[in-house]
Amino acid sequence: MPRHRWSIACLLGFGVLVNYFDRVNLSVSHAALYATFGISNITFGYLSGAYNWTYAMCQLPIGVLLDRFGVRRVGRISTLLWSIASFGAAVTPSIPGFFAARLLLGVGESPTFPANAKAIGLWFPSKERSFATSIFDASAKLASAVGVPLIGVLLLKFGWRWSFAATGMVSLVYFALFSKVYRDPNDEPALTERERRYIAEDLQINSAHEPEPSGASLGYLIRQRKVLGMAIGFGAYNYVFYLLLTWLPSYLSAALHIDLLHSFLYTSVPWLFATFTDLMAGLVSDALIQRGWDASRVRKTVLVCGTTFGLGILGAAHAHTAVRALIWISISIGGLAAASPIGWSIPSMIAPRGSVGTVGGIINLSNQLSGIAAPIITGYVVAETKSYSWAFGISAIYLLLGIGSYLFLLGKIEQIAPEPVF
Repeated sequence: MPRHRWSIACLLGFGVLVNYFDRVNLSVSHAALYATFGISNITFGYLSGAYNWTYAMCQLPIGVLLDRFGVRRVGRISTLLWSIASFGAAVTPSIPGFFAARLLLGVGESPTFPANAKAIGLWFPSKERSFATSIFDASAKLASAVGVPLIGVLLLKFGWRWSFAATGMVSLVYFALFSKVYRDPNDEPALTERERRYIAEDLQINSAHEPEPSGASLGYLIRQRKVLGMAIGFGAYNYVFYLLLTWLPSYLSAALHIDLLHSFLYTSVPWLFATFTDLMAGLVSDALIQRGWDASRVRKTVLVCGTTFGLGILGAAHAHTAVRALIWISISIGGLAAASPIGWSIPSMIAPRGSVGTVGGIINLSNQLSGIAAPIITGYVVAETKSYSWAFGISAIYLLLGIGSYLFLLGKIEQIAPEPVF
């Protein structure tokens, strides 16, 4: 079987890698921004969440735009915008300018995950979607594992402005690559007829002459239990993800008294483990499904068990050594990373036809509201208590809500009934 579809998955993975270099850049620059602008922990919390404000606001309209205009057109515009935002952060003379750059970054990167979920639904039959999704989802973890030490060394050698300029240049490279390479299956001349039939075997893409059907309305979709269950569960995952994405280097440095360079290096350990579990979860899930295991039960088990391992963050709340803290954080983010690709493969499986982008936008809106809350709440809690224990405890409570939503709201992973027409 030809494998052109896997080159598309790798392209999307590279895009997420670049995408998250932009995001982790700020967490690495915490101490440098304090030296330049004199910001407090609370201000840093708001600055860390600023990206998510516009990201969250764009999710519902972006989902509709993706279903109307497609992945290629929306993706090209968004990639160019996030490149401009990175250069803007590099040259800003003030904190308000930095806020503006982060807000623009949120707009530019807002289509990434809903677009990728839609693209995977177009390019892969359902039995391969878990691993295909894990390729781009694992890139988000690999970006922290590789990006934090690389950007940290760049920052220490040349200054924080050059670290933001470097991510801007890499973003422009991806813009050029995506513009040249990405096409939907129906528009891809390099796709053989054999592979086209293989991709379309479960009728998730249309023939070249059949238009994409009109999707269900936003109001109908947000009332569906499956959509709500995924939104709450994934929101819990993203709360912990952004807490660690934005505060882990500072936690290792301030709470465990590790010097700045080593905090950058140690940060890569749990993210490397998360990259591995992310890829393995997608690979094993698809293998079990292809061997005849019940697809819904396999995916739901990974979601629930992975999120349960996320509760390991409570162990880090009481760790007094770097080794113990990194073990517990690795257990936490590793479990959540295993659940993540399964979660991102589900919008294309539960959404009515023509509505994958909108369902992905609803779920990612919940994600980004959590991404806004996590760094801000953590900033206030750390400033008030001088400890990370309560910050980690709050995230554990949210994870318990997420586990409950997967168990009692999501139900069987199957397509939602089309919206009734009156």
